[in-house]
Amino acid sequence: MTDYKIYIDNLLIGTIKLEYADPPMGVVFGKINPIAQFDYAILKNLCKTKSIDIETEYLEDKFLSTISSEIVKVINSQQTEIKGIVNQISGMDKFEFEISILGIPYPFFEEEFPHHVKEYENKFK
Repeated sequence: MTDYKIYIDNLLIGTIKLEYADPPMGVVFGKINPIAQFDYAILKNLCKTKSIDIETEYLEDKFLSTISSEIVKVINSQQTEIKGIVNQISGMDKFEFEISILGIPYPFFEEEFPHHVKEYENKFK
């Protein structure tokens, strides 16, 4: 499975495999594999300094979910951004953080994620 690079603004924060998908909806998501420490406090600070709006926050659980932001980018090995209608970072310190990208258009979705499309189609055979 392909590793994609994750940037907030021009800061590389980690990689992601985008190992989960809902092909009819053009959705991919997966766990962030940070290149350095990445937790609730760091994400909250990045949101503040980079003007990324927070959708949901639970201080007691150290949970954070962002609103879609153009400066959050997931890039493939050909330097093409995996772009949908919405992207979102969410997670909590106890578990892990993930990125979801929703509304990736076809035919790009099918070209970039043929394994997800094939897996989905095989469910109906």
